[in-house]
Amino acid sequence: MLDVRRILLFTEVARRGSVTATARALNYTPSAVSQQVSRLEAEAGQPLLERHARGVTLTDAGRALAERGKRIERELTAAENELADFAGLRAGTLRVGTFPTVGASLLPRAVIAFRRTHPDVRLTVRSARIAGLWAMLENREIEMSLMWDYDWNRIDREDIVVTSLVDDPPALLVGADHPLAGRASAALADFAEDAWITRAENHPVAEALARSCRTAGFEPQIAYEAHDYQEAQAMVAAGIGVALAPTLALEGIRGGVSVLPLLPPAPVRRILLVRMSDHALTPAAEAFVGFLRDSAAAAGGGSVPEQP
Repeated sequence: MLDVRRILLFTEVARRGSVTATARALNYTPSAVSQQVSRLEAEAGQPLLERHARGVTLTDAGRALAERGKRIERELTAAENELADFAGLRAGTLRVGTFPTVGASLLPRAVIAFRRTHPDVRLTVRSARIAGLWAMLENREIEMSLMWDYDWNRIDREDIVVTSLVDDPPALLVGADHPLAGRASAALADFAEDAWITRAENHPVAEALARSCRTAGFEPQIAYEAHDYQEAQAMVAAGIGVALAPTLALEGIRGGVSVLPLLPPAPVRRILLVRMSDHALTPAAEAFVGFLRDSAAAAGGGSVPEQP
């Protein structure tokens, strides 16, 4: 049977690309690291590394084993966190994940209410993109996380519990001097000839825009790719184009931008609370869920905020 400690050491060598760098990082001697890798190769019955003057190269078997090693690391981290919970090392602590738009809208209200009601419980909030939130959930670094999905890409896993908090409809952002800026609402088809500001780096809102415009019968002409909603608002105010944004991302509307509720059909995203199904909620977590529900209800189902 393969030795797990040697697999983890080998995974570190694969990650750093050098026996010497691994030895330095782990406070071993290079010869000790080489010996352990050699023993692992003997256990595996085949070479895992190709050694050369500038470092090492993984064989096909080595790459496969390194991937397994990464999974073992994640599982061990999860086990350590679970054992810490059992031992009471996290007593009085609540660990929650979030993402930026909810972290700036729904979450603060819940945090304020929770801390006022339970001042002796230490609340830790971690913000990340969806992939990072999943990793923290699976490693038990957080107990639950706020997430979102759209109807074409629902979160659906057997090992999780999903609680729907609120629907977050989109709104159209147009410059204050746009011909339609004074309308009470608008349809995407009204903007078929406009240039569009979208989100960069394959952001899901970019996909929502593309899908919705195609449903409305046109392909959006992208004039600018923004990295956050404040940047998108700035470009709208500058007259570069119009933009689509979730309502919860519009807590602060800058001057020169008009917000128009979008008529159906519109790409509504669900705001969700997710936890692993094998992780029971603590009393503190259950209380926090209640405050999140209250905050979601206060949001009015995603109504467009009053403009300055």
